[in-house]
Amino acid sequence: MSLIPPVKAYFPEEDRQWITAQIEEMLSNGQLTLGKWGKAFEEEFAKLAGADHAVAVGSGTEAIEIPLRILDVAGKDVLVPTNTFFATAAAVIHAGGRPVFADSEPSDFALSLSSLEKQITPNTVGVILVHIAGIVSKRTEAIADWCRQKGLWLFEDAAHAHGSTLNGKHAGTFGVAGSFSFYPTKVMTSAEGGMIITNDQKIAEEAGLYRDQGKTSFLENTHGKLGYNWRLSEPHAVIGLAQVRRLKEINAKRAAIAKFYDEALGAGVPGGPLTVSKNQFSNYYKYVFLPGKVLDRKALKKKLKEKYGVCLAGEVYETPLHHQPVFQKWAGGAFPVAEDICARHICLPLFPSMTTEEARQVVASLKEALNG
Repeated sequence: MSLIPPVKAYFPEEDRQWITAQIEEMLSNGQLTLGKWGKAFEEEFAKLAGADHAVAVGSGTEAIEIPLRILDVAGKDVLVPTNTFFATAAAVIHAGGRPVFADSEPSDFALSLSSLEKQITPNTVGVILVHIAGIVSKRTEAIADWCRQKGLWLFEDAAHAHGSTLNGKHAGTFGVAGSFSFYPTKVMTSAEGGMIITNDQKIAEEAGLYRDQGKTSFLENTHGKLGYNWRLSEPHAVIGLAQVRRLKEINAKRAAIAKFYDEALGAGVPGGPLTVSKNQFSNYYKYVFLPGKVLDRKALKKKLKEKYGVCLAGEVYETPLHHQPVFQKWAGGAFPVAEDICARHICLPLFPSMTTEEARQVVASLKEALNG
C-alpha cells in the first residue's frame, strides 16, 4: 500500500535543472552569499506581494525577530495569539519583549478582537497577527484599525500565507511589516529561509544590517547594530526564486484540490472545513476540517495511515502556547476558544502534485473512519 503524504514540495524537472545550473555557476565563481540571486529573490517576492521592500533572511523565525528588534520591543508587551507556532512568541522574547497571549475566533482560528481588548496593557506597543492555514482573516482590516486607534503597530506573521489575499491585498501588507517562512513544508520553499516585507524604507535598511552581524558595509567590519548571522545563502535564494516564479501555479493547483475537498465532503461527513469567502484568496497551506463530534485524534490519524494509507498533516496547532512548558512564565489568562479548536481539528493532505484520485481516496477513507 502506497502512502499519501501530508505534504510534498513541488519542483518540476524544468525547475530542478535550472536550480542545478545556477548552483553550478555559484560553485565556480564562489559567490555564495548576499549576491545577485538573493537580490533577485527579494525583488520578485516584493513585487508579488505588492510591497516596496523585501529582505531575505535565514529563517521565518528571523523574519519575525529582526523587525521586532527594529520596533524596539525590549521591556514592552506585544499581543500574540496563543494559537500559533512557538516562533511567534519566542521571537518577541528573544527581541527583549514580553508576549501577552490573546484568544482566537473559531471561524478562521485568527486573533479575536474582543480578546485583544481584554489583554491590552499600559505597556503594550503592538500586535502580531498570524494568518493561520493561509487564510487572511476577515478581521484583518478591523484589527489594523483597532491598532491605529490604540496607537499600536501591527505586524503580520504570514508564515502560512504566501500569495494569500483579502480584498486583493496581500498578506503581510496590512501593517508595518510582515514575515514569511520558506521551511520545506510551506507552500513555497527555499529549503530553509524567510522574508521580511515592508513599505517602510527604514525597517528595510535596518533589517539588512541586522541580518549581516549589524555591519554597515558588506566589505568592512564596522558594526552599527547588534546583529547576528541571519543571512540567506545564494543556493537557498535560487531555490526560493524558482518557487516564487512558480507560486501562482502552485496555489492554483492547491486551490483545485481544496475545491474538490469542499464538494466531496459536503455530504456524508459530520463537520466541515474552515470557510473561505469570495473576497479572500487562500493558498490552502492547510486544509482544516472540524469533525462534528469529539474524537480521539491520535487514534484517527493512526487508523487512516495504517488501514487506508492516508497521512494527515500536522495541526495548526495541537497545543496553544499558554500550555507549552517553555511559556509558562507568560501564560496568564483563559483562552477557551483556542483550546477548543486546537483540540479537535484535523488537516487533510494537500500538495500541488496531488491527484484527484488521491484526494478521492482521502475523502472516502475519512468518511469511513469517522462514520465507523
